[in-house]
Amino acid sequence: MFRRNYFTFLLAIALFTTAGTAVFAQSGMARGTVLVKKADGSVAPVADAVIDVYRTDIKGKLPSAKTNKKGEFTVLGLLPGGRYLLSISAPGIRSDLASGIKAGDERIVVNAIEGDGKPFSEEEARNLINKAAATNQSTNQPAKELTAAQKKEQEELIKKNEQITANNKKVENINAVVNRTLKEGNEQFNAGNYDGAIAKYDEGINADPDFAGTASILLNNKASALVKRAIAKYNTAIKGDPANIKTAMEPVKKDLIDSVSASNRSLELMKSDTPSDPAAQKRAVLEKNRAYANLLDGYSRMVGMNIDSTKGKDALLILEEYSASETDVAQKSKTHLILAESLSRSGDLTNSVVVYRKILETSPDNPDALGGLGLSLVGLGSGATPINTAMVQEGLNLMQRFTEVAPDTHPLKADVKSAVDYLKTQQLTPQKTTKSTTKKKT
Repeated sequence: MFRRNYFTFLLAIALFTTAGTAVFAQSGMARGTVLVKKADGSVAPVADAVIDVYRTDIKGKLPSAKTNKKGEFTVLGLLPGGRYLLSISAPGIRSDLASGIKAGDERIVVNAIEGDGKPFSEEEARNLINKAAATNQSTNQPAKELTAAQKKEQEELIKKNEQITANNKKVENINAVVNRTLKEGNEQFNAGNYDGAIAKYDEGINADPDFAGTASILLNNKASALVKRAIAKYNTAIKGDPANIKTAMEPVKKDLIDSVSASNRSLELMKSDTPSDPAAQKRAVLEKNRAYANLLDGYSRMVGMNIDSTKGKDALLILEEYSASETDVAQKSKTHLILAESLSRSGDLTNSVVVYRKILETSPDNPDALGGLGLSLVGLGSGATPINTAMVQEGLNLMQRFTEVAPDTHPLKADVKSAVDYLKTQQLTPQKTTKSTTKKKT
């Protein structure tokens, strides 16, 4: 077998001779396979390769053959006693020659390499054979029996090719499942069918549970769906019979625990995900931040729904990592606000103050944070013994600022205004707080 590099042809000719065992000596045909070794070391079958057939003991040309999808070919019309030359060409490979072929040869293996796909002309193919004959290296001889080492190498090559093909098929099937379940799960999520969405996301996760590139996305989507379902169950539970509230809250608790678990699994997968492609790197950062946001959301709901007040401390630890990673100020403020409000509702005013202040560091005129922080500070200062007048005063200043920037439709507007009016009766006067001084204080 010869490649299109004429300069190395004479030196390599002995190594490139391809042969097989004659099983059916009078069958009038020969069979083989064309493989290509790629730059990454993988081996793949060459489909639709053209096999031109020339007789070398006398002048003659036979009909060409083609390889199938597995790279297999069958050459027909070979006469007993004749010797033939096969010229193999296909897009993406360098042309090869296999000589000394006779009727009945089986398992001819052409190991091509990547190239420009330009075929040999008949004249080029015959000239190469003649040059080989001139150096007493003619391959225009009966195909020789492979040595034990050659047979072993050939078998290993075939097995490797079969394994690569099987792996490629497996990846193809996995990708199909992941793409389908992600699409169907998102459709169910957007329609408010969280049961269906979670089932679809689980199907996709199970298809390839350890591949961060897809599993992290599906896990994050699942975590979001679980929180949404928990909120729906919670709203139903609190409207039901108070005597059954504990039982009704169990499914809510389970969904939130499962959401936290899915978010933690996503983060765990991404710790070992270090893609080199810029687009993949961007996707990894996005999914990591989504996992942090979902984790904080799950913890926040546990605290706010009085399921587990200890999760407030866990949330504050995660908050530091999330704050350092997330660059989207609006998204960061939204996630922080959920946690701050949950802490406030649960009575943990000390930690709610910490989170509200974080929001104001980047969004000093955020009305939700101004109102929430003001109310929390007033609550803490008023409950201290003795009353912490400085803290109450700061809270009043922030609430006054809230009344200036918040729209009349804001849900805290009435409560904050009432608190400001009450504090004024306690001989406290709001001090004007500007955007810049608010940012400095917080």
